[in-house]
Amino acid sequence: MDTIILYRPVGPAELHLICESGWKEFPPRLPEQPIFYPVTNERYAAQIARDWNVKDSGAGFVTRFAVRADYMSKFAIQKVGGAEHTEYWIPAEELTTFNKNIVGLIEVTQEFRA
Repeated sequence: MDTIILYRPVGPAELHLICESGWKEFPPRLPEQPIFYPVTNERYAAQIARDWNVKDSGAGFVTRFAVRADYMSKFAIQKVGGAEHTEYWIPAEELTTFNKNIVGLIEVTQEFRA
């Protein structure tokens, strides 16, 4: 089975919910969050975790996980800034299916604190 490695910057509250899931899934989006956006590279995820999550909540974390490539093929990569600022836009209503296509566990690769 082919997989794609993706990253997601998260704050402490989201990390706690990921931990509660046994490191297997991301929590549902809030009503004001219509898109789940995993990013394609660790450098971009670290930038968000360091510059946004730390500012908003005092800590930021980079998570890494694998997703089935055949599932991800239905989504286009979105470029949202410079060459490294690439991410997928997963509609919030698709997150349950997205989580079912994660292979293995979600892991923390970097941590930033205020």
